[in-house]
Amino acid sequence: MDDPKPLTSAFSKTANFSIHQVDIVFRAAAQAAVPAAVPFTLPPTLGPLSAFTGTFTGQGFNTIFRPDSTTTPTQMPGPINTTDPADNVLELNLTDETLSFSNNLGSIPNRGSGPEADAFLNGVPYLQTINDVTTGTPVGIHFEPGIWLAVPASTNPHEPFTVARMASIPHGTTITAQGTALPPVAGKPTIAAVDITPFLGGNPNNKFTFQNQTAANKSTRRLPQDLTALIASGKLTQAMITDPNTVLRNQIAHQTISHTIIIETSTKPGSPLSGGPLPAVPSAGPHPQAPNFAGGTSNIAFLQGVPAPPPGGNGANANAFQMDAVFWIETVIYDIDVPRIPSGEPPIILQPLQKGTVPLVPSFVATLPFVPNKGFAGGRVRVATTQIQYSQKVMLDFNGLTWPHVSVASLVPAAPVPIPEHLLPLT
Repeated sequence: MDDPKPLTSAFSKTANFSIHQVDIVFRAAAQAAVPAAVPFTLPPTLGPLSAFTGTFTGQGFNTIFRPDSTTTPTQMPGPINTTDPADNVLELNLTDETLSFSNNLGSIPNRGSGPEADAFLNGVPYLQTINDVTTGTPVGIHFEPGIWLAVPASTNPHEPFTVARMASIPHGTTITAQGTALPPVAGKPTIAAVDITPFLGGNPNNKFTFQNQTAANKSTRRLPQDLTALIASGKLTQAMITDPNTVLRNQIAHQTISHTIIIETSTKPGSPLSGGPLPAVPSAGPHPQAPNFAGGTSNIAFLQGVPAPPPGGNGANANAFQMDAVFWIETVIYDIDVPRIPSGEPPIILQPLQKGTVPLVPSFVATLPFVPNKGFAGGRVRVATTQIQYSQKVMLDFNGLTWPHVSVASLVPAAPVPIPEHLLPLT
């Protein structure tokens, strides 16, 4: 059996680093006796972002229609027999993901102008890395450093508490997506379908379905081209291609989830944060809306191409002009059978009973303090922990169509989750 990968952070920052306004430091320096330590106020609330802590790992599914250049065409493994135009390749990726969160950044001052009060933000830096594991050989396909921001309510503009995700993608795109969290939902979420079918003229109802979206087709422009073995193993299905959110629903189908926090964001100002381009989610009240301005995507020149039609230019190579995403932060309850543990024994790593019925589960660790002639008699315990799921849709513009690029994943804590000591009473 291969040794597991060490859980090392892919990035680091100075220990205990945090951001604060320097005003009090300047004021203190102006005094005759500078205090030994400058007091700082507590960081602003993170709200729903407080769940973003530590490192999560998991599995997912990625779909992307890629442009197929006539100068550097993608070589297919097998013969091509399709009526699809030779202008795109559908790539399907079974994925393995790591999402690491750093400590919050503290109190980030944004200065108000005129009567608007200063706004103190807080933020959580993150790093996302994704491997394609479709063939069993990991291949890196995504690297994303970014920051989640908690933005307090303001009067200018008149906005409630919001969250924002700022991210950089090495293909040449940066995003600022803003939105808010819905009221917590009791139990598991209802995750609606998401469609990858390209469409014309910005109208999602004017769809162009391609033969590479049919799983049984073995001779179309798609990677992998022949899905026979993946379908036979159950790793990839037609349902997943038709609706990638199928992967998310399969994960939670047999889970016990006590409640769910839903975060919806969009790079499109004024975008309704439910329905439309986003998978609809239930809420007790009206759905929120992204701010009516700000946010957006920015692409390097190669991606945007020359916007004028021929003879002035050929249009976009693959312009990412909009990103919408829903994050579900779920509290999952696991049953664990803990054996008898003598006091002072080394930590025991355990798997929950749900393993086998749920595609992805975390592991748990049981530890007892040393007390002579004491121990845990053994028994079944219930432990709650955080699970993160997301569905993200990026709209790409090339060859006269809008091409939805959909990524989904389910993530659980990477390190074994400690079983609380009060659940392991000494006897």
